[in-house]
Amino acid sequence: MNNQVVHSSISMMTMFQESDLFMKILILGLLFASVWCWAIILDKVLMIRKTKEGMKAFEEKFWHASSLQDFCEHAPKRAKDPLSLIFFNAYNEWKRLIGEHKKNSEIKMEERLEKTMQITIDKYIEKMETRMVFLASTGSVAPLLGLFGTVWGIMNSFNAIGATQSTNIAAVAPGVAEALFTTAVGLIAAIPAVIGYNKITNDIERISGRMETFADELGSVLVHQHEANHEA
Repeated sequence: MNNQVVHSSISMMTMFQESDLFMKILILGLLFASVWCWAIILDKVLMIRKTKEGMKAFEEKFWHASSLQDFCEHAPKRAKDPLSLIFFNAYNEWKRLIGEHKKNSEIKMEERLEKTMQITIDKYIEKMETRMVFLASTGSVAPLLGLFGTVWGIMNSFNAIGATQSTNIAAVAPGVAEALFTTAVGLIAAIPAVIGYNKITNDIERISGRMETFADELGSVLVHQHEANHEA
């Protein structure tokens, strides 16, 4: 006599439909968090790519310009990258300080320029870091919520076993699979969030470093230019 093995599977949609209200809310919340994380990641990737391209183009034009005045005449009117913002804010402050310096020679131009550029850097980095907290929170909380849903589902499965007085694996398996489904959804939300957060954070730190370096170089250029004009 041949033994016939019957293979059956439960689809994810079926597990979702057969879950209770709490599990459905939890799964939908995790799926929403996953979609929102992907939206944030894509937005940040595009922003970072655009920022890097703008910084590269600005540096090529700036360091090949014959003078500050020549660069300002040919520079775009609206700053579209962080280095442009740093330059125009510092340059405008520099011109204003030159006028004040004629009246008060004790003005510390270098410190004022550094403060102006640092404020510009901080504001731009703050702009780039918006919504990053959501990625970090999803990466750390989503697995815990998925695990909580699994525990909840297993408790319901054991309650069903006690009510039916049946330990048949065919009766227990659907409930256990449904419980483990929430852990899978939690990981689906958490893994991209963690990877995206680490990658984007690293890119932002590199951009911040380039901005700091350019600010130091620009500060030296402006101070030396002022000294040269003063001596002349």
